[in-house]
Amino acid sequence: MNKIIFLSLVIASALMAGGYKIPELSLNATALSSANVAHSSGADTAYYNPANMVFMKDENTIETDLTYIGLSDTNYHGSYTNNLIVTTSGHYINAKKENFLVPSLHYVSGDISGARFGLSIVAPAGLSKRWNDSPAKTSADEFTLTTIELNPTVALPIADKLAVAIGIRVIYSDGVVKSDGPLAIAGGPVYSTITRDMTGDSIDFGYNLALAYKPTSELELGLTYRSKIDLKLEGKATLTSAADFATYSGGTSVSIPVPAALNVAIAYTFPTDTIVEFVYERTFWSEYKELDFNYDGALGSAILTAAFDDAKAKNWKDTNSYRLGITQELDELTLMCGIVIDETPIPESTLSFELPDSDSVSISFGGRYQINEKLNLGLSTLYSIREDRTVSNDSLTGEFTDTSALLISAGLEYKF
Repeated sequence: MNKIIFLSLVIASALMAGGYKIPELSLNATALSSANVAHSSGADTAYYNPANMVFMKDENTIETDLTYIGLSDTNYHGSYTNNLIVTTSGHYINAKKENFLVPSLHYVSGDISGARFGLSIVAPAGLSKRWNDSPAKTSADEFTLTTIELNPTVALPIADKLAVAIGIRVIYSDGVVKSDGPLAIAGGPVYSTITRDMTGDSIDFGYNLALAYKPTSELELGLTYRSKIDLKLEGKATLTSAADFATYSGGTSVSIPVPAALNVAIAYTFPTDTIVEFVYERTFWSEYKELDFNYDGALGSAILTAAFDDAKAKNWKDTNSYRLGITQELDELTLMCGIVIDETPIPESTLSFELPDSDSVSISFGGRYQINEKLNLGLSTLYSIREDRTVSNDSLTGEFTDTSALLISAGLEYKF
Protein backbone atom coordinates (compact mmCIF):
# COMPACT_ATOMS: atom_id res chain seq x y z
CA MET A 1 0.00 0.00 0.00
CA ASN A 2 2.86 2.24 0.82
CA LYS A 3 4.04 1.50 -2.60
CA ILE A 4 0.69 2.32 -3.99
CA ILE A 5 0.65 5.81 -2.63
CA PHE A 6 4.17 6.19 -3.79
CA LEU A 7 3.02 4.91 -7.08
CA SER A 8 0.55 7.73 -7.38
CA LEU A 9 3.54 10.01 -7.17
CA VAL A 10 5.35 7.96 -9.70
CA ILE A 11 2.55 8.36 -12.05
CA ALA A 12 2.78 12.04 -11.63
CA SER A 13 6.37 11.80 -12.54
CA ALA A 14 6.21 9.20 -15.12
CA LEU A 15 6.87 10.02 -18.65
CA MET A 16 4.84 13.11 -18.96
CA ALA A 17 4.18 16.60 -17.67
CA GLY A 18 3.61 17.84 -14.15
CA GLY A 19 4.17 15.99 -10.92
CA TYR A 20 7.71 14.81 -10.32
CA LYS A 21 8.26 13.53 -13.84
CA ILE A 22 11.59 12.52 -15.26
CA PRO A 23 11.43 13.30 -18.98
CA GLU A 24 15.19 13.95 -19.14
CA LEU A 25 16.44 10.42 -19.74
CA SER A 26 19.64 11.13 -21.68
CA LEU A 27 22.41 13.70 -21.88
CA ASN A 28 20.79 15.33 -24.93
CA ALA A 29 17.36 15.43 -23.30
CA THR A 30 18.78 17.15 -20.23
CA ALA A 31 20.65 19.71 -22.34
CA LEU A 32 17.65 20.45 -24.60
CA SER A 33 14.84 20.29 -21.99
CA SER A 34 13.63 17.18 -23.89
CA ALA A 35 13.16 19.15 -27.12
CA ASN A 36 14.70 16.31 -29.13
CA VAL A 37 11.71 14.65 -30.81
CA ALA A 38 11.78 15.94 -34.42
CA HIS A 39 15.59 16.16 -34.61
CA SER A 40 17.40 13.27 -32.96
CA SER A 41 20.39 11.39 -34.31
CA GLY A 42 22.00 9.77 -31.25
CA ALA A 43 21.31 6.49 -29.49
CA ASP A 44 18.58 8.14 -27.39
CA THR A 45 16.54 8.37 -30.61
CA ALA A 46 15.38 4.88 -29.64
CA TYR A 47 13.36 6.47 -26.83
CA TYR A 48 12.46 10.01 -27.90
CA ASN A 49 11.44 9.29 -31.51
CA PRO A 50 12.33 5.78 -32.69
CA ALA A 51 11.02 6.54 -36.19
CA ASN A 52 14.11 8.71 -36.68
CA MET A 53 16.28 5.58 -36.39
CA VAL A 54 15.52 4.98 -40.09
CA PHE A 55 17.41 8.16 -41.04
CA MET A 56 20.50 7.43 -38.94
CA LYS A 57 23.78 6.24 -40.44
CA ASP A 58 23.92 2.47 -40.99
CA GLU A 59 25.84 1.52 -37.85
CA ASN A 60 25.23 0.38 -34.29
CA THR A 61 25.08 3.16 -31.70
CA ILE A 62 25.03 2.72 -27.93
CA GLU A 63 24.96 5.33 -25.18
CA THR A 64 25.12 5.13 -21.43
CA ASP A 65 24.18 8.07 -19.18
CA LEU A 66 24.23 8.83 -15.48
CA THR A 67 22.02 11.63 -14.14
CA TYR A 68 22.17 13.26 -10.72
CA ILE A 69 18.82 14.60 -9.47
CA GLY A 70 18.64 16.91 -6.47
CA LEU A 71 15.30 18.01 -5.00
CA SER A 72 15.08 21.01 -2.69
CA ASP A 73 13.54 21.08 0.80
CA THR A 74 10.04 22.34 -0.06
CA ASN A 75 8.61 24.61 2.64
CA TYR A 76 5.01 24.71 3.89
CA HIS A 77 3.59 27.50 6.04
CA GLY A 78 -0.03 27.20 7.15
CA SER A 79 -2.57 24.90 8.78
CA TYR A 80 -3.74 21.34 8.25
CA THR A 81 -6.95 19.42 8.95
CA ASN A 82 -8.83 16.36 7.71
CA ASN A 83 -11.67 14.12 8.84
CA LEU A 84 -9.56 12.86 11.74
CA ILE A 85 -7.09 15.55 12.69
CA VAL A 86 -8.22 18.84 14.12
CA THR A 87 -6.93 22.04 12.56
CA THR A 88 -3.65 23.38 13.83
CA SER A 89 -2.23 26.64 12.52
CA GLY A 90 1.07 28.44 12.18
CA HIS A 91 3.12 25.49 10.94
CA TYR A 92 6.39 26.32 9.20
CA ILE A 93 7.96 23.04 8.11
CA ASN A 94 10.36 21.75 5.46
CA ALA A 95 10.52 18.54 3.49
CA LYS A 96 13.86 16.74 3.44
CA LYS A 97 16.27 17.37 0.59
CA GLU A 98 16.56 14.41 -1.79
CA ASN A 99 19.47 13.23 -3.96
CA PHE A 100 19.45 10.46 -6.59
CA LEU A 101 21.68 8.92 -9.24
CA VAL A 102 19.69 7.60 -12.22
CA PRO A 103 21.41 5.51 -14.94
CA SER A 104 20.05 4.96 -18.46
CA LEU A 105 21.03 3.00 -21.58
CA HIS A 106 20.06 3.52 -25.25
CA TYR A 107 20.86 1.39 -28.30
CA VAL A 108 20.12 1.70 -32.04
CA SER A 109 20.98 -1.14 -34.43
CA GLY A 110 22.34 -0.90 -37.92
CA ASP A 111 20.07 -1.63 -40.88
CA ILE A 112 18.55 -5.14 -40.69
CA SER A 113 16.55 -6.01 -43.83
CA GLY A 114 15.38 -2.41 -44.12
CA ALA A 115 14.37 -2.09 -40.47
CA ARG A 116 16.11 -0.49 -37.50
CA PHE A 117 15.78 -1.77 -33.95
CA GLY A 118 16.18 0.16 -30.73
CA LEU A 119 16.26 -0.51 -27.01
CA SER A 120 16.08 1.90 -24.07
CA ILE A 121 16.41 1.09 -20.38
CA VAL A 122 15.39 4.13 -18.36
CA ALA A 123 13.76 5.36 -15.17
CA PRO A 124 10.79 7.37 -16.53
CA ALA A 125 9.35 8.29 -13.15
CA GLY A 126 10.46 8.58 -9.59
CA LEU A 127 9.89 10.48 -6.41
CA SER A 128 10.90 10.70 -2.84
CA LYS A 129 9.07 13.17 -0.64
CA ARG A 130 9.84 12.98 3.08
CA TRP A 131 8.77 15.41 5.79
CA ASN A 132 10.48 15.93 9.14
CA ASP A 133 7.60 17.32 11.18
CA SER A 134 3.89 17.09 11.86
CA PRO A 135 1.34 17.59 10.47
CA ALA A 136 3.01 16.51 7.20
CA LYS A 137 4.40 13.31 8.77
CA THR A 138 0.88 12.19 9.67
CA SER A 139 0.06 11.78 5.99
CA ALA A 140 3.47 11.73 4.28
CA ASP A 141 6.42 10.74 6.45
CA GLU A 142 7.86 9.18 3.30
CA PHE A 143 6.65 8.70 -0.27
CA THR A 144 9.30 7.00 -2.39
CA LEU A 145 9.10 5.45 -5.85
CA THR A 146 11.54 3.67 -8.12
CA THR A 147 10.73 2.68 -11.71
CA ILE A 148 12.61 0.89 -14.48
CA GLU A 149 11.31 0.84 -18.04
CA LEU A 150 12.40 -1.58 -20.78
CA ASN A 151 11.38 -0.14 -24.16
CA PRO A 152 12.25 -2.15 -27.31
CA THR A 153 11.27 -0.47 -30.60
CA VAL A 154 11.31 -1.16 -34.33
CA ALA A 155 11.26 1.45 -37.13
CA LEU A 156 10.41 1.06 -40.80
CA PRO A 157 10.66 3.45 -43.78
CA ILE A 158 7.38 4.27 -45.52
CA ALA A 159 8.96 6.50 -48.17
CA ASP A 160 12.26 8.31 -48.69
CA LYS A 161 11.20 11.06 -46.31
CA LEU A 162 8.75 9.25 -44.01
CA ALA A 163 9.20 6.60 -41.31
CA VAL A 164 7.13 5.04 -38.54
CA ALA A 165 7.95 3.08 -35.40
CA ILE A 166 6.25 1.03 -32.72
CA GLY A 167 7.49 -0.06 -29.32
CA ILE A 168 6.52 -2.08 -26.26
CA ARG A 169 6.87 -0.50 -22.84
CA VAL A 170 7.47 -2.70 -19.80
CA ILE A 171 7.58 -0.79 -16.49
CA TYR A 172 8.64 -2.28 -13.17
CA SER A 173 7.77 -0.07 -10.20
CA ASP A 174 8.61 -0.38 -6.53
CA GLY A 175 7.39 1.95 -3.82
CA VAL A 176 7.37 2.71 -0.10
CA VAL A 177 4.85 4.79 1.85
CA LYS A 178 5.18 5.64 5.52
CA SER A 179 3.32 7.96 7.84
CA ASP A 180 3.61 8.51 11.57
CA GLY A 181 1.96 11.35 13.41
CA PRO A 182 -0.47 12.63 16.04
CA LEU A 183 -4.15 12.00 15.64
CA ALA A 184 -7.27 13.60 17.05
CA ILE A 185 -10.94 13.13 16.38
CA ALA A 186 -12.63 16.47 15.84
CA GLY A 187 -14.29 17.48 19.09
CA GLY A 188 -12.65 14.63 20.96
CA PRO A 189 -9.44 13.88 22.88
CA VAL A 190 -6.00 13.93 21.31
CA TYR A 191 -4.39 10.52 20.94
CA SER A 192 -0.76 9.60 20.38
CA THR A 193 -0.21 8.34 16.84
CA ILE A 194 -1.47 6.54 13.78
CA THR A 195 1.13 4.83 11.62
CA ARG A 196 1.40 3.03 8.31
CA ASP A 197 4.24 1.16 6.66
CA MET A 198 3.55 -0.05 3.13
CA THR A 199 5.57 -1.62 0.33
CA GLY A 200 4.62 -3.02 -3.05
CA ASP A 201 5.65 -3.58 -6.63
CA SER A 202 4.25 -4.25 -10.07
CA ILE A 203 5.10 -5.04 -13.71
CA ASP A 204 2.84 -3.37 -16.26
CA PHE A 205 2.73 -2.96 -20.02
CA GLY A 206 1.98 -0.34 -22.64
CA TYR A 207 3.07 0.74 -26.10
CA ASN A 208 4.45 3.73 -27.96
CA LEU A 209 4.08 4.95 -31.56
CA ALA A 210 6.22 7.38 -33.52
CA LEU A 211 6.38 9.13 -36.87
CA ALA A 212 9.20 11.10 -38.51
CA TYR A 213 8.79 13.18 -41.68
CA LYS A 214 11.57 15.16 -43.39
CA PRO A 215 10.02 17.14 -46.28
CA THR A 216 13.32 18.95 -46.89
CA SER A 217 16.88 18.57 -45.70
CA GLU A 218 16.34 21.51 -43.32
CA LEU A 219 12.83 20.80 -42.02
CA GLU A 220 11.97 17.88 -39.71
CA LEU A 221 8.64 16.92 -38.18
CA GLY A 222 8.01 14.43 -35.39
CA LEU A 223 4.98 12.89 -33.72
CA THR A 224 5.03 10.46 -30.80
CA TYR A 225 2.37 8.86 -28.62
CA ARG A 226 2.79 6.91 -25.39
CA SER A 227 -0.16 4.85 -24.23
CA LYS A 228 -1.88 4.95 -20.88
CA ILE A 229 -0.63 2.28 -18.48
CA ASP A 230 -2.54 1.15 -15.40
CA LEU A 231 -0.06 0.38 -12.65
CA LYS A 232 -1.57 -2.45 -10.62
CA LEU A 233 0.38 -2.51 -7.40
CA GLU A 234 0.26 -5.32 -4.90
CA GLY A 235 2.10 -5.48 -1.60
CA LYS A 236 1.96 -5.51 2.19
CA ALA A 237 0.63 -2.96 4.66
CA THR A 238 0.99 -2.56 8.42
CA LEU A 239 -1.39 -0.01 9.96
CA THR A 240 -1.73 0.88 13.63
CA SER A 241 -3.92 3.14 15.73
CA ALA A 242 -2.82 3.98 19.28
CA ALA A 243 -6.27 5.38 19.99
CA ASP A 244 -8.01 2.01 20.03
CA PHE A 245 -4.97 -0.33 19.93
CA ALA A 246 -5.99 -1.55 16.46
CA THR A 247 -3.56 -3.11 13.99
CA TYR A 248 -3.88 -4.35 10.43
CA SER A 249 -1.13 -6.43 8.82
CA GLY A 250 -1.87 -7.95 5.46
CA GLY A 251 -2.08 -7.58 1.71
CA THR A 252 -3.07 -4.47 -0.17
CA SER A 253 -3.49 -3.38 -3.80
CA VAL A 254 -4.26 -0.34 -5.88
CA SER A 255 -4.54 0.64 -9.54
CA ILE A 256 -3.23 3.98 -10.77
CA PRO A 257 -3.11 5.23 -14.37
CA VAL A 258 0.06 6.43 -16.03
CA PRO A 259 -1.57 8.83 -18.49
CA ALA A 260 -1.16 8.81 -22.24
CA ALA A 261 1.01 11.53 -23.75
CA LEU A 262 1.19 13.09 -27.21
CA ASN A 263 4.22 15.01 -28.54
CA VAL A 264 4.15 17.15 -31.69
CA ALA A 265 7.52 18.58 -32.78
CA ILE A 266 9.10 20.68 -35.52
CA ALA A 267 12.81 21.35 -36.08
CA TYR A 268 14.65 23.51 -38.58
CA THR A 269 18.36 23.54 -39.44
CA PHE A 270 19.79 26.91 -40.47
CA PRO A 271 22.81 27.36 -42.79
CA THR A 272 24.95 28.03 -39.72
CA ASP A 273 24.34 24.41 -38.57
CA THR A 274 22.04 25.78 -35.88
CA ILE A 275 19.04 23.53 -35.15
CA VAL A 276 15.98 25.01 -33.44
CA GLU A 277 13.24 22.66 -32.24
CA PHE A 278 9.86 23.29 -30.65
CA VAL A 279 7.86 20.52 -28.96
CA TYR A 280 4.27 20.66 -27.75
CA GLU A 281 3.36 17.93 -25.27
CA ARG A 282 -0.18 17.06 -24.15
CA THR A 283 -0.47 14.78 -21.13
CA PHE A 284 -3.85 13.21 -20.42
CA TRP A 285 -3.79 13.35 -16.63
CA SER A 286 -7.60 13.55 -16.37
CA GLU A 287 -7.61 9.73 -16.21
CA TYR A 288 -6.46 10.07 -12.59
CA LYS A 289 -9.78 10.43 -10.75
CA GLU A 290 -9.08 8.95 -7.33
CA LEU A 291 -6.64 6.96 -5.23
CA ASP A 292 -8.41 3.95 -3.71
CA PHE A 293 -6.63 1.23 -1.72
CA ASN A 294 -7.97 -2.27 -1.37
CA TYR A 295 -7.12 -4.65 1.48
CA ASP A 296 -7.25 -8.42 1.78
CA GLY A 297 -9.28 -8.14 4.98
CA ALA A 298 -11.14 -5.76 7.25
CA LEU A 299 -9.04 -3.13 9.00
CA GLY A 300 -10.83 -3.81 12.27
CA SER A 301 -11.05 -0.20 13.37
CA ALA A 302 -13.20 2.79 12.41
CA ILE A 303 -10.16 5.03 12.87
CA LEU A 304 -7.95 2.96 10.56
CA THR A 305 -10.75 2.75 8.02
CA ALA A 306 -11.29 6.52 8.02
CA ALA A 307 -7.55 7.24 7.90
CA PHE A 308 -6.43 4.73 5.27
CA ASP A 309 -9.35 3.06 3.49
CA ASP A 310 -11.48 5.92 2.19
CA ALA A 311 -10.92 6.70 -1.49
CA LYS A 312 -9.03 9.96 -2.00
CA ALA A 313 -10.26 12.20 -4.80
CA LYS A 314 -7.55 13.37 -7.23
CA ASN A 315 -9.46 14.81 -10.22
CA TRP A 316 -6.29 15.76 -12.05
CA LYS A 317 -6.50 17.72 -15.30
CA ASP A 318 -4.85 17.34 -18.70
CA THR A 319 -1.74 19.50 -19.04
CA ASN A 320 0.41 21.21 -21.67
CA SER A 321 4.19 21.44 -21.82
CA TYR A 322 6.10 23.72 -24.19
CA ARG A 323 9.72 22.87 -25.00
CA LEU A 324 12.28 24.84 -27.01
CA GLY A 325 15.75 23.49 -27.77
CA ILE A 326 18.69 24.96 -29.70
CA THR A 327 21.65 22.93 -30.97
CA GLN A 328 24.82 24.43 -32.47
CA GLU A 329 27.01 21.97 -34.32
CA LEU A 330 30.71 22.85 -34.59
CA ASP A 331 33.66 20.72 -35.78
CA GLU A 332 34.24 18.42 -32.79
CA LEU A 333 31.89 20.18 -30.38
CA THR A 334 28.10 20.27 -30.19
CA LEU A 335 26.51 22.87 -27.90
CA MET A 336 22.89 22.68 -26.69
CA CYS A 337 20.47 24.70 -24.58
CA GLY A 338 16.74 24.62 -23.85
CA ILE A 339 13.75 25.87 -21.90
CA VAL A 340 10.51 24.17 -20.91
CA ILE A 341 7.28 25.50 -19.41
CA ASP A 342 5.27 22.83 -17.54
CA GLU A 343 1.75 22.96 -16.13
CA THR A 344 0.82 21.04 -13.00
CA PRO A 345 -2.04 18.54 -13.30
CA ILE A 346 -3.06 18.88 -9.63
CA PRO A 347 -6.05 21.11 -8.83
CA GLU A 348 -6.03 23.16 -5.65
CA SER A 349 -8.86 21.05 -4.23
CA THR A 350 -6.69 17.91 -3.98
CA LEU A 351 -3.22 19.38 -3.41
CA SER A 352 -1.50 17.68 -0.44
CA PHE A 353 1.80 17.00 1.32
CA GLU A 354 2.30 13.82 -0.72
CA LEU A 355 2.81 15.82 -3.92
CA PRO A 356 2.91 19.62 -3.45
CA ASP A 357 3.17 20.34 -7.17
CA SER A 358 2.91 23.60 -9.11
CA ASP A 359 3.63 25.09 -12.55
CA SER A 360 7.32 25.28 -13.41
CA VAL A 361 9.92 26.77 -15.73
CA SER A 362 13.20 24.96 -16.46
CA ILE A 363 16.34 26.04 -18.28
CA SER A 364 19.12 23.78 -19.52
CA PHE A 365 22.41 23.65 -21.39
CA GLY A 366 25.17 21.19 -22.24
CA GLY A 367 27.61 19.92 -24.82
CA ARG A 368 29.21 16.90 -26.50
CA TYR A 369 32.79 16.48 -27.64
CA GLN A 370 33.66 14.13 -30.52
CA ILE A 371 36.84 12.33 -29.47
CA ASN A 372 37.03 10.32 -32.72
CA GLU A 373 34.67 8.87 -35.34
CA LYS A 374 33.39 6.25 -32.93
CA LEU A 375 33.38 7.91 -29.53
CA ASN A 376 31.91 11.07 -28.02
CA LEU A 377 31.14 12.20 -24.50
CA GLY A 378 29.39 15.11 -22.87
CA LEU A 379 27.90 16.87 -19.88
CA SER A 380 24.62 18.75 -19.40
CA THR A 381 22.51 20.33 -16.67
CA LEU A 382 18.92 21.45 -16.09
CA TYR A 383 17.53 23.65 -13.34
CA SER A 384 13.78 23.67 -12.64
CA ILE A 385 11.95 26.22 -10.50
CA ARG A 386 8.38 25.55 -9.40
CA GLU A 387 6.11 28.46 -8.61
CA ASP A 388 5.17 29.15 -5.01
CA ARG A 389 1.62 27.90 -4.55
CA THR A 390 -1.08 29.11 -2.20
CA VAL A 391 -3.62 26.46 -1.27
CA SER A 392 -6.99 26.49 0.50
CA ASN A 393 -8.91 23.21 0.49
CA ASP A 394 -10.48 20.78 2.93
CA SER A 395 -7.06 19.74 4.29
CA LEU A 396 -4.65 22.65 3.80
CA THR A 397 -4.71 26.41 4.16
CA GLY A 398 -1.28 27.87 3.52
CA GLU A 399 1.54 28.11 0.98
CA PHE A 400 4.18 25.80 -0.48
CA THR A 401 7.42 27.60 -1.38
CA ASP A 402 11.06 27.08 -2.38
CA THR A 403 10.58 24.01 -4.59
CA SER A 404 13.27 23.37 -7.18
CA ALA A 405 15.21 20.57 -8.87
CA LEU A 406 18.74 20.30 -10.29
CA LEU A 407 19.75 17.68 -12.88
CA ILE A 408 23.29 16.98 -14.06
CA SER A 409 23.82 14.34 -16.77
CA ALA A 410 27.04 12.77 -18.06
CA GLY A 411 27.00 10.55 -21.11
CA LEU A 412 29.22 8.40 -23.31
CA GLU A 413 28.23 7.30 -26.84
CA TYR A 414 30.00 4.66 -28.96
CA LYS A 415 29.42 3.68 -32.59
CA PHE A 416 30.47 0.38 -34.13
